[in-house]
Formats: sequence, structure tokens, C-alpha cells
Amino acid sequence: MGKVTGFLEIDRQDRKYRPASDRIRNFDEFVIPLPETNLRDQASRCMDCGIPFCHDVKGLKGCPVNNQIPDWNDLVYRGEWEQASLNLHSTNNFPEFTGRICPAPCEASCTLNIIDSPVTIKSIECAIVDKAWENGWITPQIAERKTGKSVAIIGSGPAGMAAAQQLARAGHDVHLYEKNNKIGGLLRYGIPDFKMAKSHIDRRAVQMEAEGVVLHTGVHVGHDIAIDEIVDQYDAVVLSGGAEKPRDLPIEGRDLQGVHFAMEFLPQQNRRVSGEELADAEPILAGGKHVVVIGGGDTGSDCIGTSIRQGALSVTQLEIMPTPPEKEDKLLTWPNWPLKMRTSSSQEEGAEREFSVMTQHFEGSDGHVKKLHCINVDEKFQPIKGTEFELKADLVLLAMGFVSPVTEGMLSDLGVELDNRQNVLADTNAYKTSHEKVWTAGDMRRGQSLVVWAIREGRQAARAVDEYLMGSSVLPR
Repeated sequence: MGKVTGFLEIDRQDRKYRPASDRIRNFDEFVIPLPETNLRDQASRCMDCGIPFCHDVKGLKGCPVNNQIPDWNDLVYRGEWEQASLNLHSTNNFPEFTGRICPAPCEASCTLNIIDSPVTIKSIECAIVDKAWENGWITPQIAERKTGKSVAIIGSGPAGMAAAQQLARAGHDVHLYEKNNKIGGLLRYGIPDFKMAKSHIDRRAVQMEAEGVVLHTGVHVGHDIAIDEIVDQYDAVVLSGGAEKPRDLPIEGRDLQGVHFAMEFLPQQNRRVSGEELADAEPILAGGKHVVVIGGGDTGSDCIGTSIRQGALSVTQLEIMPTPPEKEDKLLTWPNWPLKMRTSSSQEEGAEREFSVMTQHFEGSDGHVKKLHCINVDEKFQPIKGTEFELKADLVLLAMGFVSPVTEGMLSDLGVELDNRQNVLADTNAYKTSHEKVWTAGDMRRGQSLVVWAIREGRQAARAVDEYLMGSSVLPR
């Protein structure tokens, strides 16, 4: 905890954003960090609440990676920043990722959230790791001895990166395979740069290579190299390829030009920012167009912010779910994640939001989408007669989530057992698939989820693999 009476004396103060009129002119990060004095004040608000529900306590999920939040809040309050960094990194390999893009379930679980004034945990976490990088406190942790065992990790998103780093630190020979030209998975190619600059991934890649991780980029396992060849070559294999199969909207007009999945649109812009070539892909740009985003989640918000920065004439976001309440009922929801109205930074930049809306069909001209025909739905998602309306649309982005991993290719060739949602079947203890040499972690196992869950699963799968290879493990779960 911080100061005993801090929560009584100091009001919550969080990071602010640069004005929308400024930030939409580029793809730079726009969060303004708090000064150190303010951060120490905010850390002092962490109270002696007995059971800190910001942790993962008996199934009440605060922080999935079990960050020791009261401990490093206390260290920040006392000015012991380097020790705070050591504590933070003991449970989380990449706090600069979570400190930028995690929705912070820990803050929802904070005892002070009962009065809508939780500790600014996410901002403090981000400040700790940023200060650690600035001061050179984050260095490669090279294993003192090599085990002689080799592990292949397929998929370099946060789950794959966490598993690779942990296993390399345990002394194994680790090879990380990524089908794209750079590692990072959805962090690099799905999250816009204005939410998280890719330099944060790049410097972790440098650290991981110094620790012994061999990066194989531009290698699509199951296409460029057979999965059986990988399994034969290594002592263990970890599948961490994510849940990349998007939910489609198979209605009339779906084949019109201008109707795209979000993950066709977002990676292109990320590649433009980083200077990567788009290869043979047709450019998808929102400039000068009326854009409709179907799907109300984070991916939809990312499409909004990107479209606005590209110069869209208008952006409308459609959500089939009903309008959520402005405020949750604390007695029913706390300390769990509440359903309530949230407005993202991208939505604040100028999007129109419509709830309880179903798209019935697309209308086009000369093979290109021009309109959406929509209707309002009731709480059971049944159309309400007489509520039909049309929306002008030159570009439609489908951001309705992801249903499963892509099973064609690597997974079908390997023949691992899948669950009823077509995710790779494995439990959260052993993370073992039905194949004797193969483990799985992250969205490929659990389905579409958060970056913090991916890091947790990557770490836990790494321990399970280490135990299998060595008989025991000193890696944390």
C-alpha cells in the first residue's frame, strides 16, 4: 500500500490526451504522461484494503498476470522506481504493452472503484516501465547455463513473445517463428501506432535476441515449412498463433468492393507507418469516404481512429447490442468487470455511434458498395418492423470479432484436437495439446481475448514446457 491516508487526501488524477484536433493529424501516441510528483501522489492512494481485488483472487479476475499492484504502488510512492520495475517485471514481461492497451480490469476491481475513483494503476504501471527503459534498468537476462533442449514457438504475438522469453531465460534453445516480416503479431499489425508505437516491440525484440531467442520472420509454418518438420526438429513446440479467423457478415452484397474485414484494413496502415511494403494487396483507404464500421469493440474503435486520420468524410459505428447503461450497479458488479457505456479516444474524435442495429444487406453501384440497409432490433436481436433506415457508405469495415484460429494448414496438418469453438484444446494447467510434443497458449487456445491474458498464458505455458523438458521448473506461473 502507499500512504495510509492517501486515498482520503488526494483525488484521482489520470493521464490526459493531446487535443483531438492535433492528434488526428498523425499516427503518433498522444497520451500525456503524468509528472513524477503526481504519479507518487496517485500511488499513495493505494489503500490497505485487506484483500486486494486488483489481483487475481479466487476467480475474481483483477489482473490476469497477478501483478503485485499494492507492492509497486508503495515503491513508487517511496520513490524506489528501480525496485518497482523489478517487482513489475517479476509477473509481466511487457508492462509497456499492458500499460498502453490493456483495458485495466485491475482498476475496475480496485476497492476505490466503489466510489468511481480507482487508483490509476495502468498509468503508474506504464510510468514504471517507461522510466526503467529511460534509465537503462531493463537489460537482457541471459541464462547462466544451457539445457541442451530446443523449443519452437509458432506465432510471435504477446503469448509467443512471453513464452519465448521465459524459455530462453530457463536456458533452452528457443526459435520463434512469425509469418510476417516483423514480430509482434496483432500488437504490431492490428493495434494502431497511435495507441502503441511499434518501437516498444522493437526494443523487446532486441532484448530477446540478446537473451538467445532466434527470430524466424517471414516464415509461415504450414505453408513455407511443414509443421511436421518443425515437430521433428525440436524437443517441444508451442502454438501461439492467435485467433485470426474473423466473424463474417454473409448477407446480400457482401461481395461488393469496399466491404472489408478490419484486419484487412488496419495492418495496411501499420505497414505504411513503418515503411513496410504492402506487396500485392489492393490499398484500402478511408480518405474522402463515408465509412461504416460494424462492431462496437476495440477493433471497431481502432478502425474509427485510423479512418479519421486518413481523412474520412464521416464515420459511423454500428453495434447490434443494446445501449449499455451509463453507470453500473456496484453492488451487483464489483469487483468484476462491469458492463457500462464506455467511449474510446477514437470514438471521441468524431464517430457517430448507433446501438441495437442490424445490417440487412449492402447496396452497390458498378460493383462497389454505396449503402447499408439497416433495421433496429429488440433485446432478443429480432428486427423491429418500421425501424428500417439506410446509411451512405463508400467503405464498410467488419469488426465483429474473431471466431477461432485459422484451422486450414498448420492445425489441420498437425491434427491436434480442437474444442467446440474450434480453438486448440488444452487446459490451463499443462497447456498440452493432444500431440505429445505440442503445447498451446493465448488466443489460439482461449479464443479472442486481451493482451494481458496472452502474456499470462505464454508465461504459464513456458513453465509447463520447462517442467516437461527438465522434470521441474523455477519459472513462475
